[in-house]
Amino acid sequence: MAYTILIAEDDRDIVNLLKLYLESNGYRTVTAENGTDAYKLILEEKIDLAVLDIMMPEMDGYELAVKIREKHDFPIIFLSAKNQDNDKILGLNLGADDYMTKPFNPLEIIARINSNLRRAYELGYEVKDVSSQLQNGGLVLDMDAMTVKRDGESIFLTPSEFKILALLMKNPGKVFTKAQIYQSINGDFYESDENSIIVHISKIRDKLGDNSKNPQYIKNIRGLGYKIEKK
Repeated sequence: MAYTILIAEDDRDIVNLLKLYLESNGYRTVTAENGTDAYKLILEEKIDLAVLDIMMPEMDGYELAVKIREKHDFPIIFLSAKNQDNDKILGLNLGADDYMTKPFNPLEIIARINSNLRRAYELGYEVKDVSSQLQNGGLVLDMDAMTVKRDGESIFLTPSEFKILALLMKNPGKVFTKAQIYQSINGDFYESDENSIIVHISKIRDKLGDNSKNPQYIKNIRGLGYKIEKK
């Protein structure tokens, strides 16, 4: 069965271009020109990945991403003319897995869609072990149930955040560079993606209640990357 991709975009030319490339690669597409109609489609269809414009009428992409993350964990890719770092950081903070700016190379966005779908549904997590549970002190991550608990309290992570934490917990004491982390969760690494990992790590720390100045779990090894020490 073909994966279903939601395209939420009010520029008809971009919609037609994405549909052409996606459908020629075997994907099924559904489209909406505003955030309200896009969310209705999410309630009616089984969506496997969403490509969201930010500047849409009725409900913008940021609002839509927040509503999606209340109940759904399929990958989200923002596609926007807003190309400042703070726009990208905000999008990732709201639960997006990837962010591309316009104008874009359609072959690159197809590659990113392929990569996100492969990581989310086909390959499984590269960090999966014989045991479905990873534990580090009071932190417990269940690979099968895709849940995280700290001291018995459930913590919601986006798919990308879950994969990053699982990668680090599976390899305690090992330092991963930003590029290695990004490649592990999304495939191809582009220089512009470095800030994405910084944002994801920051969000994970916030959700774990981890103080970045004196972290209990994720530690920044200056000039190298990130690691978790075994407790």
